[in-house]
Amino acid sequence: MTDVRFLTSEDVTGLATPAEYVDAVRDAYRQRGEGAPARPRTKLTSDEPAGMMTGYLAILPDSGVMGGYMYSAGFGATDAWFVTPLFDSESGAPKALLDGASMNPFKTGATGAVGVDALAREDASEIGIIGAGSQARGQLRAIATIGDFETVRVHSRTAESREAFAEELAEFVEPEIVPVETSSEAVAPADVVVTATTASEPVVDDEDITPGTHITAMGRYDPNARELEAETIARATYVPDLHDRAFQDAGSFLQALEEGLIDEDHVHAELGEIVAGAAPGRQSDEEITIFDSGGTGIETVAAAKLLYDRAVEADLGTFIELSPASEALTGR
Repeated sequence: MTDVRFLTSEDVTGLATPAEYVDAVRDAYRQRGEGAPARPRTKLTSDEPAGMMTGYLAILPDSGVMGGYMYSAGFGATDAWFVTPLFDSESGAPKALLDGASMNPFKTGATGAVGVDALAREDASEIGIIGAGSQARGQLRAIATIGDFETVRVHSRTAESREAFAEELAEFVEPEIVPVETSSEAVAPADVVVTATTASEPVVDDEDITPGTHITAMGRYDPNARELEAETIARATYVPDLHDRAFQDAGSFLQALEEGLIDEDHVHAELGEIVAGAAPGRQSDEEITIFDSGGTGIETVAAAKLLYDRAVEADLGTFIELSPASEALTGR
């Protein structure tokens, strides 16, 4: 029998800072850029009741761990549950099982911050955010740790949500946060733009994107939904988290491809290749860059390892027993 540490969302809340998530995720993408295995999500959908079951995996050999994410969303409960198994990549034995809900905005935000760090201009000082939900909160808290930003302008569909966002996040980040009434007001002055929405159609006008802008698009992983216009994809250096995911569910990229504005060679490199130094990042101050972040096992496993290590130090969690196949897979 093997003892496996089970960690609830309550156990892991507050165990790591946004900056620590960023460091862990950056190193994980460096490993990916050096050849660590990872694959895009598998997504299964149900029409009645409407819902989605999805999961993705990665191995981080330098970190000594592997695992992934599995979650359901929708269905009869119209809610979502996230489960994160973590294994030892040397022995193959399970190490932990985490309730993966609370870490989600932090590990996803950290991925966005790694993208900003790799692709934005060094003098970037203005951030524009479209969306004011949990993912937008995670993005801002992480991005604020990697640059000297002065102002954040946030737009969302309702004044109430963007004003609440500004009030809440002011406690956690130094830049001034200004709620604005239109997408253009958030995007046009920005050096870094973040889209964190559930929109099906573009939430950013291409004409508002000025030379030198970096965009992190992270709200959609659906071939039929997009946050960016095809013209924006076409005139930008396009970097996905995983090359194969761009052709699977990166809706903005796929629709630009369908419209004939780009070809399959438009993918510049994976984020990990840039972090590892295997491919160049930004090459001029006038270049528009896009990081298309759809969620992978890379950041998930990195975050799970970080939280597991902290939980061991703090003696948090409970234990469950799992039997290896040599003991239990008998057919008797």
